[in-house]
Amino acid sequence: MRLHTKLMLGISILIMVLGTIIEFTFKNIMESNLEHEIGSKALSVAQTISNMPEIQTAFRKDNPASLIQPIAEKIRKQVGAEFIVIGNRDEVRYSHPNPNRLGQKMVGGDNGRVFKGKSVISESTGTLGPSLRGKAPIFSGGKVMGVVSVGYLQTDIEKEVSKIQRKIFVATFIILIGGLLAALLISLNIKRAILGLEPKEIAWMYQEKHAILESIHEGIIAIDTNGRITVVNETAHKILKVPILNMLRGKRIEEVLENTHLLEVARTGQAEYDREFMILGEVFLTNRIPIFNNKGLVIGAVASFRNKSELSYLLQELSHIKSYAEGLRAQTHEYSNRLYTLLGLIQLGSYKEAIDFISKEVDVTQGFIQFLMREVPDPIIAGFILGKVSLASELKISFTIDRESSFKDCPSYINRDSLVTIIGNLINNAFDAVQENEMSEKRVSLFLTDLGKELIIEVEDNGMGIPSSTFEQVFKEGFTTKNTSINAGIGLSLVQKAINDLGGSITFSSDLGEGTIFTVAIPKIQGD
Repeated sequence: MRLHTKLMLGISILIMVLGTIIEFTFKNIMESNLEHEIGSKALSVAQTISNMPEIQTAFRKDNPASLIQPIAEKIRKQVGAEFIVIGNRDEVRYSHPNPNRLGQKMVGGDNGRVFKGKSVISESTGTLGPSLRGKAPIFSGGKVMGVVSVGYLQTDIEKEVSKIQRKIFVATFIILIGGLLAALLISLNIKRAILGLEPKEIAWMYQEKHAILESIHEGIIAIDTNGRITVVNETAHKILKVPILNMLRGKRIEEVLENTHLLEVARTGQAEYDREFMILGEVFLTNRIPIFNNKGLVIGAVASFRNKSELSYLLQELSHIKSYAEGLRAQTHEYSNRLYTLLGLIQLGSYKEAIDFISKEVDVTQGFIQFLMREVPDPIIAGFILGKVSLASELKISFTIDRESSFKDCPSYINRDSLVTIIGNLINNAFDAVQENEMSEKRVSLFLTDLGKELIIEVEDNGMGIPSSTFEQVFKEGFTTKNTSINAGIGLSLVQKAINDLGGSITFSSDLGEGTIFTVAIPKIQGD
């Protein structure tokens, strides 16, 4: 059964039950009030008649009925009573709606308390049927000499109650119809508000949203237009260093994050992407996006933020992968050229030249590889340098490794990825720099040494150099002297960060038109 059907059925049953209870309750209340009102009226009439001098005087006459009967009937008709019966101490009637019953004894047996001097309201069955009676004693000389009984039949009371009950039923029916219409409107509005979804679907979507939020590595915070937090995931708790047990939902965003533009985004509806934001002294990249309802109105905003250092690490990893790929591609291309040369010599029948060519290549390659394996025993760094040698050969760049280089004493705690980042980006920058030098041979040299307390990395090129006016901006992210802006301005900033992580330092010297030398010093012992 669908939600709006359940709502209509539930509300309808509720209104019907309430209507029945109200009708029954009102019926009993009105019946009780009507009986009390009629009984009080009957008693009041009885007391009035008992105090009439004419009635008291008539009791002293020889034929009281002749005087009392006309008076009683006249009053009965005026007050609308079913009967007014007046009798003496022996319960002999002096008045009755039916004259034929005058002189007979009163019926009902409820005069005991009246003869003791008390006025009462009673229910009893007389000659006319069940009735509600008001009875009052008639005094003479301080003694009770008679009784006045004024009665209304129960059937007449029930008729009045039935009239009132019909009115209550009509009112209840109108309320029921109105309730059914209200139930229909409420169910339709609720259905529209929840976009036609069923409770199970809503519960599933909530669980799904919770799982998605917790699986996201970025911190997520959402607010409404009043700036109160509506959604916050576990990653955001960790970033803000707030225990997960501390409820952030419902708090104002300013209480959790100061100087955030999230509330402004919720007010203006303008999204913000890749903005830097400080949280507890760390730099985060954040995206702030407004939340719209189905009518296109802004109902809040959501922000995602991630530590910038993590993104820098990803850039480093991508840089390594790119360097490896370039090295392999260059090496493949270089060896393809050499194979073609060898193939050509064999086809020409120049076997001696082919043998000399192979021997020379083997000697050069094996010698260089043996040098790297001996002086740079770390396979990651050695393999990386070998890839750069092949890339330089493809780019027609003379790339040399100083034969005095030695990188044997490289402590194991020094992160190899950081070293690859430093060496790789410095070499790449040098390659780019010499590409702009079209007047002379393109030369790049690498020097590595582990003598002393520091690891020294030195990269020299004969490029066009760096203008002195830009020296202070060299390591700033986004700064570049290259003609293209694609992926430029990142390498040296990554180098600077990697060196800072290792506790080292970097210096450079550059002359316009002559080239640049970058020198990196990394302490072998942590803390030096």
